[in-house]
Amino acid sequence: MDQTEAFETERPRLVGLATRVLGDHAEAEDVVQQAWLRLDRASGRADDAIENLPAWLTTVTTRLCLDRLRARTPVPVEDDELDDAAPWTADSSDPADDVALADTVGIALQAVIDRLTPRERVAFVLHDSFGFEFPTIAALLGTTPTAARKLASRARAKVAQPRAEDTLADWEVVDAFMAAARGGDLPRLLQLLAPDAVVGADEAAVLAGTPASIEGREQVAAFFNGSAQSAFAVLVDDRPASAWFLRGEAKVVFDFEVADGMVRAITFRAAPDLLARVVRRDGPDPR
Repeated sequence: MDQTEAFETERPRLVGLATRVLGDHAEAEDVVQQAWLRLDRASGRADDAIENLPAWLTTVTTRLCLDRLRARTPVPVEDDELDDAAPWTADSSDPADDVALADTVGIALQAVIDRLTPRERVAFVLHDSFGFEFPTIAALLGTTPTAARKLASRARAKVAQPRAEDTLADWEVVDAFMAAARGGDLPRLLQLLAPDAVVGADEAAVLAGTPASIEGREQVAAFFNGSAQSAFAVLVDDRPASAWFLRGEAKVVFDFEVADGMVRAITFRAAPDLLARVVRRDGPDPR
C-alpha cells in the first residue's frame, strides 16, 4: 500500500476524531486535508521517515485541531498553570490505529464541550470518547501524563455540571435539524434525533403525500437526509417549527417535539386551520 492509499484508509478515522474535537464536520475535513499536505511534504525529506503512519497522522491532526481551538479563543491562564509544556513531537507509540470512532455526542453536550479550554477539550475527547491513554495524550499536548489526567478530570467535572444556558433553545434544535436535512448531513441528523424518534402525520398531510409514520432514529434521519429544500422556519402557535412552501404559501408544517436538546417527534400537519396560523420567522423568501 502506497502512502496515498494508506492516508485514505486513515481519513475517515481522522475526520471522526477532528469532528469530535472541533464540533464542526467541515472544519474537521479541512484539518485532515492539512494533515495530508504535511504528510506529503514530510515524505520528501529523508530525515522525516515515518515509522508509524496512523500515530503520526493522529498526532498531526490533533495538534492542528488544538491550533484551531486556540485561534478561536485565547488560552485561559488556568490552562497553562498545570505544567510547563514540553516541546511537541509526534509519538510513534500512539495506539490510534486500534481506536474505533465513538458515537456522536448530543447537541446539549456539545454546547458544554464548546466552553472547555482547548487542552481540556482535547484531553477529554481523546480519553473519554476515543479511549486514548494519558501518556499518549500527554505526548500530543506536549505535557505530562499527570497534567493530561488533570485536564480531562477538570473537563469531565464541567460536563457533569452544565449550566442552564448550555442547553440549546428549541428553535435552535429545529433550525439545526432542518439545516442538516437540506445539507444532506446524515451524521448531524443522527446527532440531533432521540433514539426513539418518530414521524407522524395528520390526515391532510397524508393526502398531500407525506408518510403516515416513520419510527426510529436511523429511519427518520434517512428520510430527511438531503430533503426539505423548500422548507423554511416558522412559528405555529408560538412553537418553533418548519414548513414546506409553494409559491409563497405554507402547504405542510413540520411540527417538532423537542426535549433535552434532541428531536423526539416530528408531525406533518396540513389542516387548513393550522396552516392559517403559520407565521414566518426570519429567513429567506420561499417564493
